[in-house]
Amino acid sequence: MSRRKGFLESHNPVMKESAYQQAAHEVLDGDMARTAGGIVERMTVQGAINKSLILGGIMLLTAVISFSMPSQLFLWGGAIGGLIVVVIASMKPQMSPTLAPVYAGLEGLFVGAISAVYASLFNGIIFQAVTLTMAVFFLMLFIYKAGIIKVTGKFRAGIIMATGAIFVFYLLNWILSFFGVNMPFLHEGGWMGIGISLVIVAVAALNLLLDFDNFEKGEQYGAPAYMEWFSAMGLLITLVWLYVEILRLIAIFSSND
Repeated sequence: MSRRKGFLESHNPVMKESAYQQAAHEVLDGDMARTAGGIVERMTVQGAINKSLILGGIMLLTAVISFSMPSQLFLWGGAIGGLIVVVIASMKPQMSPTLAPVYAGLEGLFVGAISAVYASLFNGIIFQAVTLTMAVFFLMLFIYKAGIIKVTGKFRAGIIMATGAIFVFYLLNWILSFFGVNMPFLHEGGWMGIGISLVIVAVAALNLLLDFDNFEKGEQYGAPAYMEWFSAMGLLITLVWLYVEILRLIAIFSSND
């Protein structure tokens, strides 16, 4: 993989298709330890779904705790700690059965804390954001299953490039913030700010199609069972991103009322 492609995929490094191919090749090449019966358990779509539900439950539990006791420690500790775990998992996917639950717990702390911040400013915003996030999730799942949008190589490349551009946009804004400079229109009021937020939400939603496709790719390639945790963590990353962006978009609309 080229450096440029790897950089553009950095928004969600655990969901690179190449990760599934590499894991499957390691099994075929005999580089992985075999089970007692001499057979390596393979990843399945159902297994990845089950692991996603487990991670979702863990995140919900810690989010409730963080929401009821919001603090900057939970906010930044969850965000930074989660990022570190994702980086480690992207380099050592075989550690996903341990790292994925840790990530879910840390991300729950972040989600709960940031939700508490928005809830203190806008009444009912959390219910609206959660409802819209789940609605978008099931809509994209329907679109994927119905084949309305097919995840082709060109489609995948386009979404990766769009997500990479947003990542660069956020990174630049974060760096400039240390010098008291903010990128214009980023999550600000007005039609321009709303338009930018809508585009970001749309890109985040389209990333769900890549996540669904990678669930199936893992099974098709015969990836080892630990990739189920790897995949579930990738889906959780996208869902959290989508939820936070929807929170911001609702906040913009509420501020314009």
